[in-house]
Amino acid sequence: MIQSRTHNCNELRLSDAGKNVTIVGWYENIRKVSKNLGFLILRDFYGTTQVVIETEEMMQVIDSVNKESTISVTGVVRERSSKNKDLATGEIEVVPEKIEILGKCIYNALPFEINQSKDADENTRLKYRYLDLRNPARCRTSSEDELLKLHGDHNTDPYLFFPGRSKRLPCSCKKSSGKILCTATGTTAVQTDFNGIRV
Repeated sequence: MIQSRTHNCNELRLSDAGKNVTIVGWYENIRKVSKNLGFLILRDFYGTTQVVIETEEMMQVIDSVNKESTISVTGVVRERSSKNKDLATGEIEVVPEKIEILGKCIYNALPFEINQSKDADENTRLKYRYLDLRNPARCRTSSEDELLKLHGDHNTDPYLFFPGRSKRLPCSCKKSSGKILCTATGTTAVQTDFNGIRV
């Protein structure tokens, strides 16, 4: 199944109010006010977005999964009544029309809190490396801008991985018009903004 999203979790702003959007990420936390009202935080590699659950039906969908499950939220962006100036997305919230569970987290209790994975035992972090890599501090260091700072505007070291292929292809990448242009030997150029490519 190909996941489609219209925006990442750090992209929506007040100018997007009224738009229908789809965002995909990890269910980080929920603050329940009642059985039909709650404020869910959805996180991806780019940041977080608040999702306001306003129906019992939607609350039941969220109650059926554990934290760190992967979910897709389709809904309408609206202006928040109480804004959070500390967040890039702090002026908006998404009111869901549809919530889809893409992957359930099997743990009722996580081995460590994602935001504090640095404080966990090293062996535990290695065993649950896929969770450790979700730490926002670690995600920021693997961003496109950081890669360009490390390797310059032109890099011949990266590899492209293609779905359904068992080998990696060495490629050449350079920044062009705000996008990354990658060319692998024997392929045509692929333009990407890295949405959905991270592991």
